[in-house]
Amino acid sequence: MSKLDKECFFCSRAKKEAIYSSKFLFVVRDNKFPVTKHHTLIAPHRHVADFFELNNDELSDLNKILKQQRNLLLSLDKKITGFNVGVNVGADAGQSIMHCHIHMIPRRKGDMDNPRGGVRGVIPSKQKYVKNL
Repeated sequence: MSKLDKECFFCSRAKKEAIYSSKFLFVVRDNKFPVTKHHTLIAPHRHVADFFELNNDELSDLNKILKQQRNLLLSLDKKITGFNVGVNVGADAGQSIMHCHIHMIPRRKGDMDNPRGGVRGVIPSKQKYVKNL
C-alpha cells in the first residue's frame, strides 16, 4: 500500500467496511454523513481522483452495481420512491475526498417540501425553474 493509499479514506478505511465488493469496485453505506437513510457510496478499488479517470471495466461494473444496489435498497425499504445518483469532481464541485466515489441517495416522498430540480440544487438559486413546466 502506497503512502497515498494509506492517507486516503477510501483506500485505508472505507474499503474495510464494504458491504459488497466486485473485481473493480466496492460499496459502503455513508454512516458518517448520510443525506438520507441508506445513502450509499460506490468507489473503485484502484485509487483514482475522479469519475473521469475510471476505465471502461470500472464504468461497466458501476452500471451493474448501481442497478444491483437499487434493487437491494428497494427491497430493504418500501418507502423509497426515487434516487439521486451523483458524483462531485474537483474541489470546486464539492469533492472533499480525492478518491472517486459515486453517491446513491435514496429518496422518499415528503423528505423535502419540493424536490423538483433535484441535482440542480448544488447551486441553490438554480434549483427551481424560472417557468413552470
